[in-house]
Amino acid sequence: MDITQLILDDHHEQRRLFAMLEQIDPADSRSLADIWGRLAVFLELHAAAEEEIFYPELLRLAIGSQPVSSAEPETIDAIHDHNEIRDAIAAVAGHPAGSQPWRDAVAAANAANSDHMAEEEREGLTDFRRRTSLRERHDLAVRFAAYEARNFAGVTPVDKDPETYVRETEAAEQAELAPGSLRIGGLRP
Repeated sequence: MDITQLILDDHHEQRRLFAMLEQIDPADSRSLADIWGRLAVFLELHAAAEEEIFYPELLRLAIGSQPVSSAEPETIDAIHDHNEIRDAIAAVAGHPAGSQPWRDAVAAANAANSDHMAEEEREGLTDFRRRTSLRERHDLAVRFAAYEARNFAGVTPVDKDPETYVRETEAAEQAELAPGSLRIGGLRP
């Protein structure tokens, strides 16, 4: 198991669900609403899992012994993208399923999410695979899968300030690495 593969698998499922929405008759508002409801919850859960598990570890590469200078800007961009996706999801809720404004709002959510996934696949996931051992990626995959399983019904959408997210994450990491810390063998929950 590898966290980068789990993220890619989630991306595939997101693309599949958006494609389903495009293929359903707009008059079938019940099916559209049901599938959109599943996708909206999944998009937010995926973003929350990345923010909880993946991006703090990507940021760790920015402050490690061989710093990856792209990790911090990639994380800032990703958190900004997650906020755009959350806002796009919220915009869908203001329209009846299947209506033209609803379909336009879903298309905007798809565009925001597609842009994010492409950047993440090209940048953050690639950097992470190159710099992180398979064992570390496995351990993170277990945490990522467990997080998504625990929160399968969804999480509360919360926009985050990207700069603040990065600074707080880096500060927490620095505190863990401070001399005298009790971080023994990476016993993180």
